[in-house]
Amino acid sequence: MGYFLRRLTFYFIAFIVAATINFILPRAMPGDPVTMMFANATVQVTPERIAAMTKLLGFVDGPIYEQYFTYLKSILSWNLGISIQTYPQTVNAILGNAVGWSLFLAGSAVIISFCIGSILGIYAAWKRGSHYDAFISPSMLIVQAIPPVVTAMVVLYTFAIGLKWFPTSYAYTPGTMPDWTSWAFYKDIAYHAVLPLFCATIIQIGGFLIAMRNNMINLLNEDYITMAKGKGLSENRVVFNYAARNALLPSVTSLSMALGMAIGGQMIVEIIFNYPGLGTVLLNAINSRDYQVLQGQLLIMTLFMLFFNFLADLLIVALDPRLRKGGK
Repeated sequence: MGYFLRRLTFYFIAFIVAATINFILPRAMPGDPVTMMFANATVQVTPERIAAMTKLLGFVDGPIYEQYFTYLKSILSWNLGISIQTYPQTVNAILGNAVGWSLFLAGSAVIISFCIGSILGIYAAWKRGSHYDAFISPSMLIVQAIPPVVTAMVVLYTFAIGLKWFPTSYAYTPGTMPDWTSWAFYKDIAYHAVLPLFCATIIQIGGFLIAMRNNMINLLNEDYITMAKGKGLSENRVVFNYAARNALLPSVTSLSMALGMAIGGQMIVEIIFNYPGLGTVLLNAINSRDYQVLQGQLLIMTLFMLFFNFLADLLIVALDPRLRKGGK
């Protein structure tokens, strides 16, 4: 119990620090969001109207510490304010529409890359020094080293613009009314997700492959692996039932942390494919100085990252009997 209380205290402090940084960063950016909102207005904009809109959008007058406590109060009540760019739409509605698409894209990409990378890494460790290991490990590292923007652009121009096999943007066909009871609508979503999902997956496989390979190599020299071989067990049983099973422990915790980071880490892919996720929302909020959406977006990303890191801590204790016994 003491372990969990310490971890919860740590994550609470981390959340407060992240929320404070989240509050400071948008205000350090040049430009007045309310003034920018009325920059192209066709009606007369009086100082009274600007003051009323400033108050409505949550930009309170007074010292910075008053604004800070007002901001913390809005977080606790989960009232993230009103968007400047898409007034009068609320920030909660904007982020609520985007978070599902990001979870679908990032979650699917991480799980697929984890499964593929782990299987490739298991065989690379078992066949270490072979032609397979000499090819697959460096190849995946090279792919991982390529900037995501380059990977996404090459995939976009090759398969969408050049070959025209897949659409260039959006999560489903523009003009289509979402019908979550229609199988055809889900097929349309899957069709539009092929390229962004491929890009988000391919750039992560190398990391999981190398992690699993290293974990496996460290375990293959253990005495219980030598005993399993000496007992005449089949190669597949030794690899999967003995070595891979124990090597998965650190990889599973890496999977949890990767899920948290992937929620905000797919921004480049979402922007290039104009996918309606949190990355696209973040870019639009930065360009329009939409403080309310920007703060809400960064807050969502922080919460996801802290949650999945805490989940990783729980998984470590659940999967490792030594930690349950020792309590540390």
